[in-house]
Amino acid sequence: MTALRMAAVAAEFGRDLEGAFATVERLIEEARADGVRLLALPEACLGGYLLSLDGAEPDEGPPALAPDGPEIRRLAALAGEMTVVAGYCEAGTDGRRYNSAVCVTGGDVLGNHRKVHQPLGEDASYASGDRFHAFDTPVGRIGMMICYDKAFPESARALALDGAEIGVCVSAWPGARTQAAADLAKDRWKRRFDLFDRARALENQIVWLSANQTGTFGSLRFVGSAKVVDPGGEILADTGVPAGMAVAELDVAQALRTARRSMGHLRDRRQDAYTPAAAATV
Repeated sequence: MTALRMAAVAAEFGRDLEGAFATVERLIEEARADGVRLLALPEACLGGYLLSLDGAEPDEGPPALAPDGPEIRRLAALAGEMTVVAGYCEAGTDGRRYNSAVCVTGGDVLGNHRKVHQPLGEDASYASGDRFHAFDTPVGRIGMMICYDKAFPESARALALDGAEIGVCVSAWPGARTQAAADLAKDRWKRRFDLFDRARALENQIVWLSANQTGTFGSLRFVGSAKVVDPGGEILADTGVPAGMAVAELDVAQALRTARRSMGHLRDRRQDAYTPAAAATV
């Protein structure tokens, strides 16, 4: 059995790209010193998220970076032998901007995901992606998603059906916009964030890493709560609201076998019973 040491980060990031890289480098070195082989950084950690989601504050948005450009190559170089997932604003070859996540290791880009589901006014700043896919890495088969993507069970299910053993969700998930709790630890949007993390892991019986921003940016207060969740939906490590790094070690293959041994949620699906369209194709 081979245990994988993995970590999800809760940290604050703004528009200053050099400042962001300084933080990323510090976090990677901290994780490396702790033996971490898979590290998840938050959504929009390279250049910051949006100032608001309702257009109330003028916002040019984060710098748009090419997925094969110098900034992503710099991230890959910092990652070294570690597998790192990080969020950024992607400059698409179609001239549009995408809220994206990239997975890098050993100087190479292993995968890229464009956020599919856009909350509130995010579509005024980004175009949306249109697919979910898993890919192989040195630490196992991974599927990525971004923030609001995890509110839709189909997102994680698509990744699990594509063989993902580990789901990595990077977020800039804020507290509630109305009736906000003074204590973010008691905020209802934080409760939803945590519930989605546990549910997506449990229903698909996969390991789940959830990274998130902390602090404030514009009108948004982020709930932190980075965590590692096992295939049974149990939280193995959690930062809570403050900045930090949730670190856990798990034999992923053994954990998946144990979780799926008696009741295999993917195996026991009844696709023919869910929709008439599905029944017609079986």
